[in-house]
Amino acid sequence: MLNELDFERCETDDGAGDGSGLSRREFVQLLGAGLLLTVAGDALTAQGRRPGGFGGGGPTNIAARIHLGKDGAISAMAGKVELGQGARAELTQAVAEELRVPADRINLILADTAAVPNDGVTAGSGTTPRTVPAMRKAAAAARELLVVLACKRWQVDRAAVEVKDGVITDAKSKRTLSYADLAGTEDLAKSFAQMPADVALTPVKEWKVLGTSLPRPNWRAIVTGTHRYPSDIVRPGMLYGKVLRPPSYGATLTAVDLGPAKEMEGVVVVRDGSFVGCAAPTLHRANQALAAIAKTATWQTVPQPSSKDLFAHLKKHAQGGRGGGGRSRVSAEVPADEAAADGAKVLNASYEIAYIQHVPMEPRAGVAEWSDGKLTAWAGTAGPFNVRSELASTFQLPTESVRVIVPDVGCAFGGKHQCEAAVEAARLAKAAGRPVAVHWTREEEFTWAYFRPAGVIEVRGELDAKGGLAGWDFTNINSGGAAVDSPYEIPKKSCRTVPSNPPLRQGSYRTLAATANNFAREAFMDELAHAAGSDPLAFRLAHLKNPRLRAVLEMAVAKFGWAERQKKRAANVGLGLACGTEKGSYVAACVEIAVDRQDRKIQVRRVCQVFECGTILNPTNLLSQVQGCIIMGLGGALSEEIRFEDGKILNAALSRYEVPRFKDVPELDIHLLNRPDLDPAGGGETPIIAVAPAIANAVFSATGVRVRSMPIRLK
Repeated sequence: MLNELDFERCETDDGAGDGSGLSRREFVQLLGAGLLLTVAGDALTAQGRRPGGFGGGGPTNIAARIHLGKDGAISAMAGKVELGQGARAELTQAVAEELRVPADRINLILADTAAVPNDGVTAGSGTTPRTVPAMRKAAAAARELLVVLACKRWQVDRAAVEVKDGVITDAKSKRTLSYADLAGTEDLAKSFAQMPADVALTPVKEWKVLGTSLPRPNWRAIVTGTHRYPSDIVRPGMLYGKVLRPPSYGATLTAVDLGPAKEMEGVVVVRDGSFVGCAAPTLHRANQALAAIAKTATWQTVPQPSSKDLFAHLKKHAQGGRGGGGRSRVSAEVPADEAAADGAKVLNASYEIAYIQHVPMEPRAGVAEWSDGKLTAWAGTAGPFNVRSELASTFQLPTESVRVIVPDVGCAFGGKHQCEAAVEAARLAKAAGRPVAVHWTREEEFTWAYFRPAGVIEVRGELDAKGGLAGWDFTNINSGGAAVDSPYEIPKKSCRTVPSNPPLRQGSYRTLAATANNFAREAFMDELAHAAGSDPLAFRLAHLKNPRLRAVLEMAVAKFGWAERQKKRAANVGLGLACGTEKGSYVAACVEIAVDRQDRKIQVRRVCQVFECGTILNPTNLLSQVQGCIIMGLGGALSEEIRFEDGKILNAALSRYEVPRFKDVPELDIHLLNRPDLDPAGGGETPIIAVAPAIANAVFSATGVRVRSMPIRLK
């Protein structure tokens, strides 16, 4: 129950909207001032919460999502995390729309496991298609129950009343009741205990709040620097923690002397198996203690492959597919040999995808505090309930004794599904008896966080005697199965993913392996078009029946002026295009580049991109997401690559790992194709997948040399 947990605010008590968690005072106000809200976290199971999973099934009661105060305050709860993608704005809009109130009336509480339902990890573009509808449903159900209560009190029909700005009005008598007037009544509390089976949502054509460009509700705190990110959280008496890291991947600690660090004033030292860390009153002192520990540590290392041998290593250790045993994931298949048996031309190509890092603005951070055998953690993560489970398992606690709070986070890009820093902080805090913060350095983030998987993609295509695409065989080794299937119409095709034995830690990335698979597919489509003597655009359209993908491709070339630019193209200037689909959304891009052959440099001058993800919920926020995807895609396409040798990362610093700078940003011509007839899909990932292949195809246009690697290198 809520009153059994410590809800003391971190540092100050200035409102829940900053994401740092609700204070005890605020929860008491919620419990005492309005509609009954007595359970949170796992206690929701008692009221029929469905498991959140990846996208979040959500609770089966209204009270878990909507709270109405007698003072007119409206609070809404969701288990998602604001990572910079705009979830706070969209979810606020969803509730405001269905409750018929302005957006500034909504106090949105996110990612506090003691207060919100489990909506799953904030990943996979799942907030828009799954959590937004869940919030709308709860708000719409709440509105209609309030209306029914008002109609019952006035003895009038539902058709006789209207709702505007949180006020229910009897059209004939002009009597009014506000939500605040009805909050706290026993009948309403009983009604909110369950979610109606059928709830009518507001049609798109009637939207007043959704479909508009609402800024992020806490934008002022962000731009003035008063918002506290996970790395800004400070607790009374807090220590700063550091953890001993191995000198290389696979190294095992054989001996260490903790004595010198223990002798330092105020320093707490912990060893628990392979975990060694220390905590001190200042970060400087913690670093001194860690240095003293590191001097005494001895390690047993093991041989590790280098980035120079990466792709040979992945192919050698492939566990399925051509020439290998084991398992593979197949999305569409005919026998590979048959697919290329009768063609007039057969092409083969192999594409290489390097490891890259997520490079979030805020590295991993966590703060942990123990009190009366219970644990509270402030964590920079996309999965608060996952982290709660990990902490409960690590310390053998019941989940109700662990609370995880996630303030709005400084980016993740798929890289923060867990929060190792919070677990490390909890270990140190338990030993110290005081709160501990662990902030990963940028070097730690580059070295020990997981990477976008590297991969080798082998493609074989068959052209018939008329230059049509007759056969297709596509094998992705190691990097994953997202968007592995081809959207093109091909009589015979085989698409598969094959696991390997990766030399580095790997995991999710923005749109997962679709960056790799779409790169290889769209680059190879250009190769096939050239072999068929066809224009790349015409070749694609000849094999593309999907109306949504055709629409974005045709719009992109029209806005870009593809035909006109081809005629006027100067020497060392290249044009390229690419398209793709993933996670229910569609993208096409045209680019113009200039090549400096002497310095072997590629300058991306212009990107024209069309993106469609169904109904647009917030145009300005979606535009920001597309812009961010394009710029991030430039890094993966042209410069980003993790280099490693002997189990050590060689470029674990922003000075040696090249993410795009302001000077690298080209002219961006972005068009959002709104489809109000279709359900909305997430927009924070798919726009990235067309960038690299369009650039690769433009390089061939400028130089006549094919590109089959990411990042792209001129030879």
